[in-house]
Formats: sequence, C-alpha cells, structure tokens
Amino acid sequence: MTPISAKSDLPDSAARRTRRADLATRLKGRGRALRSQLERRDTLLEAVREANATLDPKKVGGWLVAQARTWIPAASWVVVARDLKGDLTVIADEGLTAALTPALWVAAQFVMRRGAEFFSADLAKDSKSAQGVAGSAVAFPLICRNRTVGALVGLDPAPSAAVPALAPALVLAFRSILEPPAIALDNAISLQRSEAASVTDDLTGLYNSRYLNLVLRRESKRASRSGRPLSLLFLDLDGFKQVNDTHGHLAGSKALVEAAVIIRGSARETDVAARFGGDEFSVILPDTGRDGAVSVAERIRDRINACQFLASDGLSIHLTASIGVATLPDVAASAEELIRAADVAMYRVKDAGKNGIHIAQEASDL
Repeated sequence: MTPISAKSDLPDSAARRTRRADLATRLKGRGRALRSQLERRDTLLEAVREANATLDPKKVGGWLVAQARTWIPAASWVVVARDLKGDLTVIADEGLTAALTPALWVAAQFVMRRGAEFFSADLAKDSKSAQGVAGSAVAFPLICRNRTVGALVGLDPAPSAAVPALAPALVLAFRSILEPPAIALDNAISLQRSEAASVTDDLTGLYNSRYLNLVLRRESKRASRSGRPLSLLFLDLDGFKQVNDTHGHLAGSKALVEAAVIIRGSARETDVAARFGGDEFSVILPDTGRDGAVSVAERIRDRINACQFLASDGLSIHLTASIGVATLPDVAASAEELIRAADVAMYRVKDAGKNGIHIAQEASDL
C-alpha cells in the first residue's frame, strides 16, 4: 500500500513557482477559459438578471465583486462609483486592506478619468509620485450610456513580472458582460439621488420641512410606544433680515449655508437637522430628554454667536440664535403638539430680547 502524502506531488521548484505565481501569470493561465465563460449566453443572461434584482447600489456592487473573483483570481476586488455628493467612494469590496487602498485609488481614478481599462505590473513604478502605492492591478470601466459610472478594480499586493494584460477579444468580452451591472448600478444611484433630492433643502443641504414632519411623526409614535423621550429644537437666526437688506440675497444665502454647517456639526449623527423655512431651522433629537436637548441648543447658540459669517467674502457678520426647546412627553403627546410647543418657546426668546434658549413648559407654553 502506498501511503497518502500531504505534500504536493509537484517537484519543489514547480511548487514554489505555483505558490509565487503573480497576478499576470494567474490571469494568463485563465485567459482561454475566461473568454469562453464570458462569451456564453447564460453568463450574460445571469448578469442581466442578477444585477437588476435590486435597487440597492451596494448589492449591485456586491454581486459584481463576487462574480469578479470567479473570473480573475486577485487578492481583492472592489467596485467604486460616485456617491450622492459626486465623490468617488467604495460601493462594495472583498479583501480590501489598508495596504491596498492607495493602489485602489490610483487604478480607480485612472479608469474614471480615461474611461478605459487599466493594467499595471508594479504600481510603485507606475505611480512614482504617490506614496505607499504597491502591488499589481487590473481595472475595468463600468460604462452606462457612454458614461463611465464606476470602476471594477482587482488588486494584488505583490508586483507582477509582466503586465497582466488581456487579449483584445477578452477586453471586449469584459465590456459586454459589465454593461448590464453598470446600467443597474447607475439606475440604483440615480434613484437614491432622486430620493435624496425630494427630502433635501436645495440651498443648505439639510433636510427639508417635508422630511422633518415625516420623521417627527415616526419618532413621536416610537417614543410613545417605548416610553423614551423625544426632543425638538426650533431655531431662528436673529438679525438675518439685515444681512439681506444690507448685503443682498446672495450674501444671505451664503450665511444660511454657513449656519446650516454649524447646526449639523453641533448635532449628533442620529439627530435630524432640517431647514424649516426662511432662516428657521429645526433639529429632532431622538431618545433625548430636556437636559440633553438644552445641551445641544447651547452648543448651537454658542457656535453661531462666535462665528464670523461671510468672512470668505471679506465681511464679518455677527448673528445670534433664538432657540425653543420642547420635549415629548413633558409638554406634548404628538408630533403636532411638539412642533407648536417648540415654535412658541422660540418666540418667547424673541420677545425677551433674542439670543437665548427657552424650554417649553406645559402650563405656560401650550
């Protein structure tokens, strides 16, 4: 009986070559079979079916990354596309590490800029000006309606002895198979962009009053069921009309944008900041009682008071804020009552001389 050995039957030198096979070598070994796979009708049908099975960009990217790993054996596969702000971002990835991230952006930015495939045997040599870039890469454009909407990037931490190139026929096969997921990804991101636009204030980028009301109704019901507090801030910029009258509406719009940045930066990640209308803003504070809400209100008021608005335009405008605070269930039992209480509290500050905070009290403010 011949014993079964756990060691490879390959000679030592062959085993070492197999273990050391770089990305270019692995890709070359897969060339013929890969072309056959990509050109099959059922492969294209699967790409159309699976990529369009969801309207979530991350799921479209996730499917594409999983498929890419079966096509080309790279250490990491990543899908990048532009987010709602227009910035290039990772949509989905497998195997991406901090060490590979610099290489990712070199390949992705090339593809997005040129709308063409990118192949590199050694990124350290291809990108001499970039620090920390190493390894080999293959990257493909995701083209939809003659636009490059994203990139599919394969990375390996080790450089290759040769450029991991593809034959022209295989490049065309990749372009054909990547078109359906590119269309699906673009449609999914466009839908997200449309949904965001419907709930976002065009000027400040904060949520609009429509979305504020929707969230407030939802959160008030949740707070009533759970017994957890819910607070609402209503904020008005004191002296804002003078900015418009003295410096014009363009300056006033810029001041509103700067105020919105302060308000959003003073709230927590879970809070919802919105422009209610004109120079009035509102912040929903889930799971927050009166004391916590007052702390947020003080932070906003202090930062607005300390800000030199329109400094980039050579001006130094001083604004203050009048803020009303209302908490459910202390002074309200519904979303409508909470809005009214916070609004009345804000006007109490206005009547008392502005630049302050007033907490709605059940007996006096309703």
